[in-house]
Amino acid sequence: MQAKKITTTAEAAAREPFLPNFCAMRMVFAVVITAELLSIVLVLGSGRPASQFWPGLGLVSLYVQWTALAGAAALCILGPWLRRFNDNWSGILAWLILVIIAALVSEIASFLLGRVGQNRVLDPDGHLGLLWKSLGISGIVSALVLRYLHMQHLWREQVKAESEARLQALQSRIRPHFLFNSMNTIASLTRTQPSMAGEVVQDLADLFRVSLRDASRPSTLGDELEFARRYLNIEHQRLGERLQVEWDLQGLPQAAMMPALVLQPLVENAVYHGVEPATEPGTIRIVGRYGHRRVDLSIFNSLPSDYGVSHRKGNQLALDNIRQRLAGVFLGQASLTEHEEAGGFQVRLVFPHPWTEE
Repeated sequence: MQAKKITTTAEAAAREPFLPNFCAMRMVFAVVITAELLSIVLVLGSGRPASQFWPGLGLVSLYVQWTALAGAAALCILGPWLRRFNDNWSGILAWLILVIIAALVSEIASFLLGRVGQNRVLDPDGHLGLLWKSLGISGIVSALVLRYLHMQHLWREQVKAESEARLQALQSRIRPHFLFNSMNTIASLTRTQPSMAGEVVQDLADLFRVSLRDASRPSTLGDELEFARRYLNIEHQRLGERLQVEWDLQGLPQAAMMPALVLQPLVENAVYHGVEPATEPGTIRIVGRYGHRRVDLSIFNSLPSDYGVSHRKGNQLALDNIRQRLAGVFLGQASLTEHEEAGGFQVRLVFPHPWTEE
């Protein structure tokens, strides 16, 4: 599945039911671990002698694991059908399915154990005791798990809503000094290099067109790189030889989906904090690689010699903004890190492609 489209909260709630994909390996692993922990709790609370702990755990684990995996398999198969309903109905139907699966496994286990004359091995109360306890435990545990999944879904929707609000705020502002400087650059070029002035006007128009477009539309890596190039082209016309840009991009998937307006703010920060305040020429180096299903981008900028004195505030706010937007889209599978090194500052962006919500 491609990277998710950034949507409003209402659209996300309608299109993304809270039930996860139970066919994913991560979910199967979580089901197995949860079932085993439940088995340990049941054996510890059964009052068995300590000498019977491991034999009892083995038998109870087998029973609980069969119940849990059968329930996960049923939700995996019926998942597309359940997602047609709203959250309330899909949760109720999922709970009923899990309880029915528990009853079926209980009946099968009683039948098989009865065939070998061991129908009281799992429960001293026999067939009916095992059935009622299975229904009660599965009903309670299933309700708790589904409630947890629903709360997790609401949290994710809140993160997406906050990410979109931040994106709208980011789109609504292009630093006033950049706009004024760009207009001054265009006015200067109009007298000396009219053709270059027209190119800068076109780049500036494209910047505003992207910044004002619908926030729900995702972007691609190719578009984001082109957007950053146009921004740097405008800044180069203003700063001249003070701005040196180096590109080192190899094998990047241009169609990789990502949130809009991620690279340009990082490049803008590199200019604003690294190159613009310096009296000597500054360098911005953008390096990109792709491997192991992950896109790896780094943006390096040199720092002015008096960086400790003339350091401008606000860099961390922009990084935190982008970091939270990435978390809202890629659900923790993307990262944005930064560190200061000798003579420069580097920001590294890593995100998966193709992205699947496992």
